[in-house]
Amino acid sequence: MTNPRPAMRVLRGPLLSFDADPGDGDSPASGSVRYLEDGALWLDEGRIRAVADYTELAPRLPAGIEVVDYSGKLMMPGFIDTHVHYVQLDIMASYGRQLLDWLNEYTFPEECRFAERAHAESVADAFLDESLRVGTTTAQVFCTSHPGSVDAFFHAARRRGLRMLAGKVLMDRHAPDGLLDDTLGGLADSERLIADWHGRDRLGYTLTPRFAPTSTREQLDATGAVLRNAPDLHLQTHLSENLGEIDWVAELFPECEDYLGVYERFGLVGPRSTFAHGIHLTQPMRRRLADAGANIAFCPTSNLFLGSGLFDRQACQEAGLATSLASDVGGGTDLSGLGTLKAAYQVGQLLDQPLTAWQGFYRLTLGNARALHLDEHIGRLREGGEADIVVLDPEATPLLARRTARCRTLAERLFALMMLGDDRAVHATWANGACVHQRDITSQAAAVAS
Repeated sequence: MTNPRPAMRVLRGPLLSFDADPGDGDSPASGSVRYLEDGALWLDEGRIRAVADYTELAPRLPAGIEVVDYSGKLMMPGFIDTHVHYVQLDIMASYGRQLLDWLNEYTFPEECRFAERAHAESVADAFLDESLRVGTTTAQVFCTSHPGSVDAFFHAARRRGLRMLAGKVLMDRHAPDGLLDDTLGGLADSERLIADWHGRDRLGYTLTPRFAPTSTREQLDATGAVLRNAPDLHLQTHLSENLGEIDWVAELFPECEDYLGVYERFGLVGPRSTFAHGIHLTQPMRRRLADAGANIAFCPTSNLFLGSGLFDRQACQEAGLATSLASDVGGGTDLSGLGTLKAAYQVGQLLDQPLTAWQGFYRLTLGNARALHLDEHIGRLREGGEADIVVLDPEATPLLARRTARCRTLAERLFALMMLGDDRAVHATWANGACVHQRDITSQAAAVAS
């Protein structure tokens, strides 16, 4: 699939975007939400040239410009996923185990297959097509320890014109031989990949030590040195997901204060660092992360599926720690941002931490963009921003249509989408100003009828 050349056109219909954090109240904070009942997005060469009410914009439009009518739908910024393993796509829904057993039984054998470039290319294409089908236009992605898995992913993302972050997994111990890299060779591979891909078109590189137990001190130290010399790089890894994992880290790094202290010791905790999960953290650890400007990727479907625990959003908020939302596929059970929101709400209910639809959709869009320091490019529907858009259909299924017909307010409609929506609710996805997914309602209806 090749991304079509971005053309000048207008998308017309209801439009929702966030300009700031709406807060946790039932009503969004003043000035945080922009909603236009009959909105218009003027797209030009992959960017948003103007955002306005359609009646206001129409007199300024060139004669004959294409207008795509999304009346009855809802246009939002493309969804963003801050932590996902594209290489685990084919082991989703493998019988649940605790984290370390799941890695050994399913993950490591699957990732060994990515030594074959053809396999990596096939899965990268399938992963990106599925992501676009559920409205995700940007993700921060784990590849495998094979450099070819990164090349395959970036090639596929570039063909589609996507803004993506990705990196080669670094691990030089406690994994099968087919996945281990040489301590310094893994960094040499990373530096080559950085030179080839970082900053190319809409692509960025994220240094990716899998987690502390699978890297030696030497590898972690060398990774920290690369990050210090290139502060525009991102870093992603895992932190405090599982109690057995935490005990293992304590055995492997007895000189460190705690799990987070391992990453701090080697210079891996900074404003562009994303730590997946962060379930079992103390409040001092949360404050240390906040002081460094890092963020925790909350992965609710994965945390529930693997029995890892319940993520405490409120404790993070009290510590001033930024949090983002992520699917963590394949430990997670849904690539859809709507599926992630539904699970995040359910986790919050168990902890008496309700998640409003305002806060949920903010996190999927501008909130996640800010966590990844990408908000100058994506996350909002604004003049000059990159044209990544998801179009949601509040009547995509009979049940959703019945429910939204009873909704009296926008907040109620958003909450219904958050709880009842799935991939069918994504009517279309636009990336870099081009339509990269359009739901084929006709063929689906025919299949049901038959």
